[in-house]
Amino acid sequence: MKNHPFHLVDKSPWPITGSIGSMTMTSGTVLWFNKNNPMLMIVGTTIILLTMMQWWRDTIREATFQGMHTKKVSKSMKMGMIMFITSEIMLFSSMFWAFFHSSLSPSMEIGLQWPPMNIKSLNPMNIPMLNTMVLLSSGMSMTWAHNALINKNLSQTIQSLMLTIMLGLYFSILQAMEYYEASFSIADSVYGSTFFLSTGFHGIHVIVGTMFIMVSTMRIMKLHMSNKHHLGLEASAWYWHFVDVVWLFLYLSIYWWGS
Repeated sequence: MKNHPFHLVDKSPWPITGSIGSMTMTSGTVLWFNKNNPMLMIVGTTIILLTMMQWWRDTIREATFQGMHTKKVSKSMKMGMIMFITSEIMLFSSMFWAFFHSSLSPSMEIGLQWPPMNIKSLNPMNIPMLNTMVLLSSGMSMTWAHNALINKNLSQTIQSLMLTIMLGLYFSILQAMEYYEASFSIADSVYGSTFFLSTGFHGIHVIVGTMFIMVSTMRIMKLHMSNKHHLGLEASAWYWHFVDVVWLFLYLSIYWWGS
């Protein structure tokens, strides 16, 4: 028994295994870039994925079956999600800063022009425009899912979440096709570096957001959430709308104005 509404977490191995996985993946990425050997990066990524699955399993267990997520705990978790999204905004702000710093005043090394000489930029009215429509549509279906859950309509909630997942996967496939067909690479001057860094990081966020929504969908199918207690779905909706807004800025600045 306890006389407070807070959750004092049990001892867990996942923070240290996550740290080991992050260090291994980062070191492996450097090795991959310099020695063309991706094995260490794959090992690190696998450690991170296994840690994520088991850490989230424990969190779901605490929330759903042990009743640890009281109103106070839920409020603090919402604040944590807000702070996390704020840190992500700062991350993408630094990438936009790098892009505009280089594009508004092109240096002599890239021919005093933007895009640099011999760089054929992507047509913003082709795949980028389609991806914009896909992400905006997924934002609408995510809002539909949230409203359906609040109105206790389980079938519509699951249908709209499945639609959001399919649109997220479709976006990732289209972006992979775009990268494959691009006439430049990340090594092609500051244009290639800023383009692939910013759009690639956004692509990773889309994949993570899709996984987040997949987990929420499975939990709703198992009746882990109600119309009044659905913090996991709400957090995934916030994250997905953040991904949508970032893409709009990316499209307008890098694809449309930057081309």
